[in-house]
Amino acid sequence: MNAPTHDAELQALAREEAFSMPIEEIDVSKPRLFQEDTIGHYFARLRRDDPVHFFENQFYGRFWSVTRYQDIMAVDTNHGVYSSDWTQGGIALFNAPNPEQRLQMFIAMDPPKHDEQRKAVSPIVAPANLASMESTIRARTAKVLDELPRNEEFNWVQRVSIELTTQMLATLFDFPFEDRKLLTWWSDVATSVPEVDGLVESQEARLAELGKMLAYFTKLWNERVNAPPSNDLVSMLAHNPATRHMSPMEYMGNLTLLIVGGNDTTRNSMTGGLLAMSRYPDEWAKLRANPKLVDSMVPEIIRWQTPLPMMRRTALQDVELGGKKILKGDKVVMWYLSGNRDETMIDNPDAFIIDRPRPRQHLSFGFGIHRCVGNRLAELQLKILWEEILKRFPVIEVTSEPKRLLSNFVRGISDMQVRIPG
Repeated sequence: MNAPTHDAELQALAREEAFSMPIEEIDVSKPRLFQEDTIGHYFARLRRDDPVHFFENQFYGRFWSVTRYQDIMAVDTNHGVYSSDWTQGGIALFNAPNPEQRLQMFIAMDPPKHDEQRKAVSPIVAPANLASMESTIRARTAKVLDELPRNEEFNWVQRVSIELTTQMLATLFDFPFEDRKLLTWWSDVATSVPEVDGLVESQEARLAELGKMLAYFTKLWNERVNAPPSNDLVSMLAHNPATRHMSPMEYMGNLTLLIVGGNDTTRNSMTGGLLAMSRYPDEWAKLRANPKLVDSMVPEIIRWQTPLPMMRRTALQDVELGGKKILKGDKVVMWYLSGNRDETMIDNPDAFIIDRPRPRQHLSFGFGIHRCVGNRLAELQLKILWEEILKRFPVIEVTSEPKRLLSNFVRGISDMQVRIPG
């Protein structure tokens, strides 16, 4: 695999700025830093000098950035003090000005409601169900890879990552396969930030698009609520007592959560993994020499990429963290991307190493009651993808730097040009 040139000058300038500017001026919420992939230098400075860091800006207001692994764990596993409930502001750094515009989803709820709604959908990723889906995932993956062009550049994100994750989402929802691209669109809209990334022009426009999603899925709900229970997410929500009587906003919120959760983590790990292999060709050689390393490589991809770099909580009381006094009502941001680069917990954390001794020692899925419900499905999809790649392609060339999203919530890649010789 040929490694693309990582913009060394841009990285050097960012590192110099990060380690020379006054600590109180560092704002790691800037989406531009994620788009440029220079955010790591600012996180490194905060981990070293101010691991629980206060900042306030006009867009997000006041917030605390938690950047070390152990401090992030302390927040993530204490839902009694650090709330994710939508009534407190939810999980995103941006607060919708109108509380009625905040999406109600079980990841943005506290117990007991969170636990009840999460249990309604968890059977979809039970071990027996994953085993039953494996052959379908493998057949679809093989078909997508076999149809890729040879000796010409193409966008890996569109041809592979988006196609495979969208097909999987359609299966999980038993969604009309011919309309599956709507799922990708709604996922992108859901994670967009109006006035920042340009995907939608306003919060109202964003909600209008998600309203179209709700209308489509309401038809599916009405079909399935009066039919016998089946093994898809809509039917599970429609038949479970904890979710059967959801308000439209709760249904919209949970649909958004399940679509984004099933899309962004896996999609961007599928692309990020290929980018990592391109930048670390010795690891690609190591995998080809020992294909069994795919089992430890998959969680390393998810750590290295960290597709969702942050989650927000709100302090329910005054509390001390890392020697800092956090006030009741303050936003507390767990920067998973920074925790996954914490030198005190992970050896050589910036490097991509497919045979790490403890590959699942990462924060990408979160911890505590909100740990990603679909983490094993995401790992299964990535494992199958790389097993099928190994069968077919001795070389996949990444021919240019990837184009990254302007977002601090999704560490996403929209375009990565590749070429398969043959």
